[in-house]
Amino acid sequence: MRRFVTSLAVVALAIGGLTRLSPDAGAAAPTPAMRHVLNYPGGFSGGLRDFLLRTHLSRIRVDPSDSPRRQFGPNLQINSDPMNTPQTETAVALDLTNPMVAVAAAQDGFSGTAVLMRTSDGGTSWKATTLTAEFQGATCSCCDSSLAYSVRDQAFYLAYICIGPFNVSEIHLFKSVDGGATWTPPDRRALVISNHDYDNGTTDTSIINDKDIVVVDNSPTSPHFGRIYVTYIKFHLLENGFSDYCPVQLAYTDSVPTPNPSLATFTHVAVVQDKPGDDGVGPTANQHAHPAVEANGDVDVAYSSEDCNTGLDRALLFKKSTDGGDSFPSIPTRIDKPGQFQDNPDLDDKLPPTSFRAGLSPSLVVSPTTGTLAFVYQNNVNRPQSEADISIQLSTDGGATWSDARFLSVTGTGQPADNDQFFPWIDSDPAGNLVAIWYDRRRDPGNTLVDTWQAVSSDDGLTWRSRRITTQAWDSILFDFIGDYIGVAAGTAAIYPVWTDGRDLTFKGETDIFTNVEIRS
Repeated sequence: MRRFVTSLAVVALAIGGLTRLSPDAGAAAPTPAMRHVLNYPGGFSGGLRDFLLRTHLSRIRVDPSDSPRRQFGPNLQINSDPMNTPQTETAVALDLTNPMVAVAAAQDGFSGTAVLMRTSDGGTSWKATTLTAEFQGATCSCCDSSLAYSVRDQAFYLAYICIGPFNVSEIHLFKSVDGGATWTPPDRRALVISNHDYDNGTTDTSIINDKDIVVVDNSPTSPHFGRIYVTYIKFHLLENGFSDYCPVQLAYTDSVPTPNPSLATFTHVAVVQDKPGDDGVGPTANQHAHPAVEANGDVDVAYSSEDCNTGLDRALLFKKSTDGGDSFPSIPTRIDKPGQFQDNPDLDDKLPPTSFRAGLSPSLVVSPTTGTLAFVYQNNVNRPQSEADISIQLSTDGGATWSDARFLSVTGTGQPADNDQFFPWIDSDPAGNLVAIWYDRRRDPGNTLVDTWQAVSSDDGLTWRSRRITTQAWDSILFDFIGDYIGVAAGTAAIYPVWTDGRDLTFKGETDIFTNVEIRS
């Protein structure tokens, strides 16, 4: 029988009136954020929804001590998990000056802390640690880890959502200048955004900040070289939990002081205006925002026009800032074309026969050599024949126009692969080679066994070579939550795919973080 160690730090955690809950305690009175989760099938990202549900119903914490790593053939479990807790929502970045160094991150499903994993030998071995966020000395926890490397700063940056006492909703930014070995202390994190007013001590509980992604301008020729950008979704909630608008926002800073990152100041910009209205396609309702920075410093943001309260995606949209993120056009460019994209008809974004949510999870990258933009996403347009597929669209003119959608998850004959594919992620190495990964259930007639597949293009996304990179499939029928995304970081010397994996199951819902690093000649 597993023994869970309750942390005294959880006494300080509160969601609404919640101050301390044991595993068998009753639920606290729902707040607007909880009413949103309980009453509406979409809206908040999966990590935030899962965290709020766990916190509302029960709260336990576990010791972050290390455990031996396990290796399954070329696949390697890289997280430390002595208590067999679910770990999900992986992110990864590599040191662009030393590609043998990489850092991966995930969230611990029970404690809500960030799990950090680093390698300094090209993925042969990994060391796992945890990072706990704080709000005014009290533990705050949640989800949505995102990583980026800064060439100018010679530093890794980790963005993470903090849900703190009394409905505080923040995005924190942590810095590491030693290859991910040590990070900013929790009380000196950089504050990207908060619904708490530190001047008067009040909290705007109608605002929840969700789904952060951090990128860095790494082009020495850019006028904004080194600028750090974070996109996120700003949910505005009514008292009954209904969200009437949820637009894409962006924050940026030019400096995160290493001795004290809390001194960093951020400029905040509405990519989409944060009020009820129309963005040219539908209601002001967005999700899945993914930024990228071009060589000239232009900031690109791709996102979906998704309902604030369900998983309904109406369109795939794009905006560009030509002034370093200070402004974005009012009307977006539409990426998808008529008849080439269809959302999952299930408003919960479930892919039967499994019960976890699997949204579009789109991903955007720009080639550093050609400037081509590549955008991948889950597509259900061929659902009657092949279930959910992964599609890709390219732009060679900075996002002004986009290619027709093509299937990326295909068979050897070029046809869409059977069964469901989901959770794509794409990256480019410094030489412009594109690398994408995704979850794939093509090998199982029952459509529940999951593999991870990887595809590489050396001709700017025109042709792709794909292969299965997992050595053992895992049964997704046993999971109600597996995160919202997986990740890959591509270097000229190594490719680092990271994914949530359920093969080492000890109880329903337990997942670990796996990789299969490819050393390139």
